[in-house]
Amino acid sequence: MTAMPVLYLSHGAPPLADDPLWTRQLADWARDLPRPTAILVVSAHWEEAPFTVGATTTQPLVYDFWGFPERYYQVKYAAPGAPELAEKVRKLVRSAETPVKDDPGRGLDHGAYVPLVEMYPDADIPVLQISMPTLDPEALVRLGRKLAPLRDEGVLIMGSGFFTHNLSELSMSAGTGVTPPRWSSEFDDWGRRVLTERDFDSLIDFSHKAPAVRLAHPRTEHFAPLFVSLGASLDHNEHADTVIDGYWYGLAKRSVQFT
Repeated sequence: MTAMPVLYLSHGAPPLADDPLWTRQLADWARDLPRPTAILVVSAHWEEAPFTVGATTTQPLVYDFWGFPERYYQVKYAAPGAPELAEKVRKLVRSAETPVKDDPGRGLDHGAYVPLVEMYPDADIPVLQISMPTLDPEALVRLGRKLAPLRDEGVLIMGSGFFTHNLSELSMSAGTGVTPPRWSSEFDDWGRRVLTERDFDSLIDFSHKAPAVRLAHPRTEHFAPLFVSLGASLDHNEHADTVIDGYWYGLAKRSVQFT
């Protein structure tokens, strides 16, 4: 078995399900991937230290958003738990410097289930969500490197965030065909370039190297999952290929595959 690809995707808010272009892009992406034995998700919406393993049997959903129509709170995604994967993750990550804890009641947040509903709608692949214990890029790259052996067992490692993310500057008048704000396009173009050129040192140092970084990411939790995905790919010397690009209300939805 060749190593499973690694993904970083811009997961969208719950109304992603109403966007026919984006939902088709995610579905097409999943069809082009080898079928995973399990899916391991690192989402921007679960920051917790020390490193924490989520629910491993049933997968309750965490409706971690407010003010949306009721139908978004009725979405279900009854994926199987992944207790065997959870045990492998614990063994790979745990060390004297990196304790591991469990939160068996913590299910999938919208950074996990919103894209998975579109990519694997049958909900028949075991899913495990793990916490993001820090926003430090170098530490997250190290975490990804620890998780990389799972790829050889068919596990799909998925970092879920948003390539630019500033809700206070969200342009509700900017649909997919409208020119995005300059801060979003400048950061997105820079990110595309450094990923294409494999300039991962600059990527890791994005807070100093990227243009418009304070507007693109006032807080960096939605960019941070990219570094777990990057770490899981580094020892394979892989390229990051953009699978989805464009903008959603001015936010860059660039999503990449390391393969």
